Amino acid sequence: MIFTHPLVLWLLPLALLPILLERSHTRTYSWVYMLPHDPLSNLIGLLLKILAAVSLFCIILGLASPHSLEQKVERIGVGAQIGMVIDRSASMDDPFAGGTSDGRVGETKSVAASRLMTDFVNARQNDMIGVITFSNSGMYVLPLTESREAILAAIKATAGNSLFQTNIGGGLTSAVSLFENVPDSGSRAIILISDGAGRMSGDVQQKLREWLQRYNITLYWIVLRQPGGISIFNEYKAKDDSPLPSEIELYEYFKTLRTPFSAYEAEDPKSLAAAISDINQKERKPIKYMEKIPGHDFTQLCYIIAALMIALLLSVKYLEVRTWRSA
Repeated sequence: MIFTHPLVLWLLPLALLPILLERSHTRTYSWVYMLPHDPLSNLIGLLLKILAAVSLFCIILGLASPHSLEQKVERIGVGAQIGMVIDRSASMDDPFAGGTSDGRVGETKSVAASRLMTDFVNARQNDMIGVITFSNSGMYVLPLTESREAILAAIKATAGNSLFQTNIGGGLTSAVSLFENVPDSGSRAIILISDGAGRMSGDVQQKLREWLQRYNITLYWIVLRQPGGISIFNEYKAKDDSPLPSEIELYEYFKTLRTPFSAYEAEDPKSLAAAISDINQKERKPIKYMEKIPGHDFTQLCYIIAALMIALLLSVKYLEVRTWRSA
C-alpha cells in the first residue's frame, strides 16, 4: 500500500490522545472510594476511548489517501498487435462509388474507412492497436495500446480534413516504430489503407523490408480503388521505357517482402467491409498480453469507518445525557 500524501502520516500519534487523556466527568463525588467497583463501566469507558482513537486514526489515514499499486497480469487471449496506417491524402475525401451497405450515399473514403475500422476494433477485445496517418509524411497518432476509448478516438480523428500528397513510405516506417520496445505477443500486423501509392526510394524499401522481418510483422494492404482505375491484380504492360504505375510498382515491391503480405482491392464500402472482415479472421491467433489492473483507492473506506465510529460515540453520548437527565 502506498500513500498520495505520506507526510500526513506524521499526525498518526494524535490518534492515541483519547486513550492517554482522562475522561472529564460531568459530576464530582466528594469521596470516590464510596462508589462500588464497576468493571463493566470501566470496560465500556475503555471501549469508548478505543472507538475515538480508531476514528481519529481512520481520518488521518484517509487524509493520506492510501491506495494499492497497479498490477500487471499476464493473460492469454485471441488477437494481435496491430498498427493501422491510414491514408490522409486529399483524394480520401472523394466519395465511394455506389452507396453504403445500409443504403447511405455520399460517404467519403475516409469516413467509410473510419466507420469500418471502428467496427473492426469493437469486434476485437484483446488487441493492442496503434494508429498512424500519412499524407506528405507519416503522422504519429497513437502508440500500441489496449485502451478501446483511445483507439476509437484516434480512428475517429482520421476522418477529418485531408492534405495533398501520398507518402506511403513515411507512413509504413512510422508504423514499424510502433513495435519498438514492445514485447512481441506472438502475432503482429500492419493494416495499410490507401487509395493510391506514392513511390518509395530504394533506401526506404530496403529499410522497410529489414524492419518488417526484424519485428516479425505481417502486412495487409487495402487499396481503395478508383472506379475504372488500374487494378494491382491485373497484368500490366508498360509502354516503351515508361515506369510502372505507382500502385503496380508498390504491389510488386510488397511481394518481395520476407514477411507475409496480403493485398485487397475495395471499390465501395461493401468490398472494403469484406476486406476488413477477412483480415479480422486471419488475425485471430492466441497471444499473450499484459492486462493492467488499476490500484484500489482506500480513502473512502477509511472515512466510512471513521464515520461509523463517530456515530457510535454520538449514540453513547446521547444515552449518557438522557441517563443523567432522568437521574
